[in-house]
Amino acid sequence: MKRRSFLALGLVLTVAPFVRPTHAQDWAKALVEKSPRHLEWTTVKHGTREVGCYVGYPEIREKATAVLVIHDIWGLSPWARLMVDDLAAAGYIAIAPDLLWGTGPKGGGTSEFESEQINLKIRGLAPDQVTADLSAAAASAAQLPACNGKVVVVGFCWGGNQAFRFATNYPALKASFVFYGDGPTDPAAIARIAAPVHGFYATNDARINSTIPKSEELMKAAQKPYEVVFYEGAGHGFMKAGQAPPPAADADEPVREAATANQKARTAAWVRFKSLLKGI
Repeated sequence: MKRRSFLALGLVLTVAPFVRPTHAQDWAKALVEKSPRHLEWTTVKHGTREVGCYVGYPEIREKATAVLVIHDIWGLSPWARLMVDDLAAAGYIAIAPDLLWGTGPKGGGTSEFESEQINLKIRGLAPDQVTADLSAAAASAAQLPACNGKVVVVGFCWGGNQAFRFATNYPALKASFVFYGDGPTDPAAIARIAAPVHGFYATNDARINSTIPKSEELMKAAQKPYEVVFYEGAGHGFMKAGQAPPPAADADEPVREAATANQKARTAAWVRFKSLLKGI
């Protein structure tokens, strides 16, 4: 298994502050609203279930690869929609299913819940339903006239775990990009993976990092490609934290150092992510 660490970035080792995502991610919402790209809500059906999905289209001549975006434990938040737009800006069709769809008080998804409810609701989702929702969204994206038929998956936090797990359940997948998520522990599930798995991890994230040796062991035993990269000084959730506005000028030094580390990690990870996507 390949392991790399961006030590050359010269980042400061410190504990990243916990940034609680909420519906009030006004900075992300504002960026999405200013986007010149085509962004839309659509629904995907499978069986008797309908799933709302947020889709972004690139402004390119050629047909594009589709990226299935799996949101974090805080649901399809403004930041998750911003990631869809970021991927569209990079030249990819991005589709992000709201996995809480149909559970809201009005039959909708994430936006109908208070922030503190979202975490618990997502933890309570049935794994088989999550797989079915993701499979339907991936198949739908592959069939879009603007898609070249290729589909990859990316997930963050809880979504990172799901991106790893989805690779065990969707043989047509071209690659899985796991951002700070743990992997399956069943050797039989690992054996079903048909696509390379690329891991993006923060050095200051012992909870997740403690699971990586087991994933490496299982992937190696099954002869499956699994490349692990650590981003020095970053904390869990650095893709979101590293994109957020900087802390106030009077913030404590550790807070400012952690914010800088997350920003640099986000930049480096985004470059790597896009480079890998080009090779699909």
